[in-house]
Parts: sequence; structure tokens; C-alpha cells
Amino acid sequence: MIFRVDKILIGLFLFAYMGSSVKAQISPPGLGEANTAFWSAFGVRRQLDSLGKKQSLSYVALGRKSSPDNYNLFSKQAIFVINHEVYHSFAKNQQYSYAVSYRRQPEYESSAPYEKEGLEQEFRLYGRYSYTFNLGKRFKLKNTIRQEFRKFFDPDFHAVEENFQLRTRVKSQLTYNLSSKNNQKLALSAEGLFSISYLNEPEPQWTKFGYREMRLGVYYMFAIPNSPFTMDIGYVDDLIRNSQSITKGGVHYLAADLIWNLPYKKK
Repeated sequence: MIFRVDKILIGLFLFAYMGSSVKAQISPPGLGEANTAFWSAFGVRRQLDSLGKKQSLSYVALGRKSSPDNYNLFSKQAIFVINHEVYHSFAKNQQYSYAVSYRRQPEYESSAPYEKEGLEQEFRLYGRYSYTFNLGKRFKLKNTIRQEFRKFFDPDFHAVEENFQLRTRVKSQLTYNLSSKNNQKLALSAEGLFSISYLNEPEPQWTKFGYREMRLGVYYMFAIPNSPFTMDIGYVDDLIRNSQSITKGGVHYLAADLIWNLPYKKK
């Protein structure tokens, strides 16, 4: 693959000036058929209590992607996301969260020249539970299960072919503390996605519950010195079952997120 290195560097340069701080990266969503993609997010993480056990994370994000016949990861608009999530570390090494999300995702023709043919809106509710294992002084293994409810609409909030979907996501992430300087970390992750949908067309019916895709990722995470911001830069390979892209090794993402950490303020 040949990436447009100049555009990648410009994108990362501009993104770095947006600001943020985060303990874990904001994972990119599936962007459909493509060869390459770019995902960027800006978030605000707020401590909700003095003990640091409750916090919220709100972010806005954009995704770009290539067409199936090229590798320009900035070629097309892929998605716009607004997300708000609340976390609670309720016991040692254990955490749950709940969230609401809104997404706008253009749809493109499946054959060349891959022109835009529509737009789909999605409202999403999800919750997740995580358990973290401390493996010595430098390694942590975090296992997460996430359950989602996804409701779909066209641009005018009319029904579309897929009414709603129930999706289960299972993820493991191994984090290695590279250095205490700037809190540098390296994270490797693997996530499996399974779902069942209720369709409006061709007739109202349920699909079969089953495996849909696998997302493999590697992230470098660090704190920006003398600031409340951290930045994560990563690579994700999205392996979509029965897709054209999987024959080429999946959809290859360059991802970056920036989060601004706000301390707890007593009311």
C-alpha cells in the first residue's frame, strides 16, 4: 500500500492542536468497505467525584476513508459521531459504563465510481463491563464485554431496510507501561463483534445471530507535557466477514484521539 504521507502528517499536525487527555483510546467504528481510513476524535473527560471512581467522557469525531479502488484514506467522508459515556469503577479492577451516541454515515454505491447514494442516521445506547488484571509492574490485561442497541433512520427520520440491531462486543487489551515520563504506554487489542438485526425489508424478520467482524489494534498513548491533555495514535485493522476488503487484509485505519482531562470540582 502507498499512503499519502504528506496528508497523514498534515492531519496529525492539525489534530494535535485540538487538545485532550485520556486513559484509554477512543476506538474507531466500522466505516464499511474501503482499503484505508482515518479516524480522529476530540473528547473531554471529567472527574465526577473526589475519589476518582466516577467520570464522564464526551467526544465528537470524524472519519474519512478511501474508495475500494484506491488507498487515499482522506478521499470520502465516512462518519460523524457525537458520544457521551459515564464510567463507574465500583470495585477493585472492575468498571461499568453506559452511553448514548448519535452517528451520521454516508452510503456509497457498491460499484465504480462509488458515488454517494444516501445517508443513514443511527442512535445508539450501550453499556459495558470491564475487568482488569495486573500482570506485574508494567503489564495490564483489560477484558471488556459491551452490549449495544442500534436504531437506524434515513436523513428524514424515516424507516430504512434495517430497523434496529442488537450487538455484542468482546474485547481484550494488553497495555504495557513504556515510561513514566509523559505516561507513555503501548496497547495491543483484539475485539470480536456479534450481532442480530430486525429488518423492515424485504419483510419484517430477524436475522441470525452471528459473528460479523474482528478489529485488531495497536496504540501509542502519551501525555502532552505541562498540559491536561493526552494523545493516542494508533493503527486498527478491521476484518469484516464476507467483505471485499477482507481479501486485501481488511480495512486499515490510522487513528488519533485527543482528550482534555478536567478535575473534579466540588459544588
